[in-house]
Amino acid sequence: MKSLLHVLAAGLLLLDPPPGDGVVHGRGFENGNTKGVELAFSKIVITGDGAKGGRSDGYQLKRPCWYEPGADAAEMLKTQEGLRDFWFKFTKNASEEGFQQFIQQFKDKIGKPGRWWGPAYNASDPKGESCFGSLDPFVFVPPGTTPPSGITIQELAEIARAALTVPEPQLKLSPDAKSYVNLPTWVWLDDAGQTRRTVTATIPGVMSATVVATRQDIKIDAGTTADRAEVRQDGCGASGKPYVTGGAFACGVRYLRASIDQPREVYQLTVTTVWPVQVAGNAVPVQFAPAQASTTRDVPVGEVQSNVKTP
Repeated sequence: MKSLLHVLAAGLLLLDPPPGDGVVHGRGFENGNTKGVELAFSKIVITGDGAKGGRSDGYQLKRPCWYEPGADAAEMLKTQEGLRDFWFKFTKNASEEGFQQFIQQFKDKIGKPGRWWGPAYNASDPKGESCFGSLDPFVFVPPGTTPPSGITIQELAEIARAALTVPEPQLKLSPDAKSYVNLPTWVWLDDAGQTRRTVTATIPGVMSATVVATRQDIKIDAGTTADRAEVRQDGCGASGKPYVTGGAFACGVRYLRASIDQPREVYQLTVTTVWPVQVAGNAVPVQFAPAQASTTRDVPVGEVQSNVKTP
């Protein structure tokens, strides 16, 4: 019976079908097998430019399931009475008396202040479905209170954080095709305008939380040890430093040895963008780790050959 009630709980949480407005309802970022968050039996709406068109960093929610506020007493009774045929079809030894006993719990709340809360879960978490099954399918909650395992504003902010994506760095190098020993390889990004991303998670009519990620700096991994490469990144800022003739070399790598003895005869240069994340308005006292995205380029490094003539 409990599994059936959990299915009926979907009727509670989907009383108002999402409109076709182009926003993400009950789902966060997904790209192949990489998921930021995927919400099941949830009314949470995820919006913002940071919820699409980028890469998730794999942030995981601390709790895989929770209760969300749903219908008031009258709405809930109407919904469950409307699921009568479903109840009889899937309930073993169903009878009119049994159905009336089931419905009575909703009739008893008519005229009482409060709302029914129902379970939801993160389907991208392997523990989400079993956690969902451990929760009661219906919980009636007085106004202004949150039940045990009920979603909080902090957890809503965490859902927004889990749905956050940042764009993959579009890397520019100079020289581009091949570098040489002791020649500075300048590093910068070709997407300098994309420095801010936001995601908002909302339970319509109840509460909302927004996270903001701002690209702050970049990190450079030369793909080799310090005795073979000098990395300069303190002067990179959020976008690196484009090559300028006669300019001061402040962001990039100076390779000190040729790459001929490396696998495939190249160094693998990795550039990572760092995006500190904050909750808008400081509504939640939580510190998130920065979001990061990386890209890798092969850099062949040769040696300048010189011929010395003797008289």
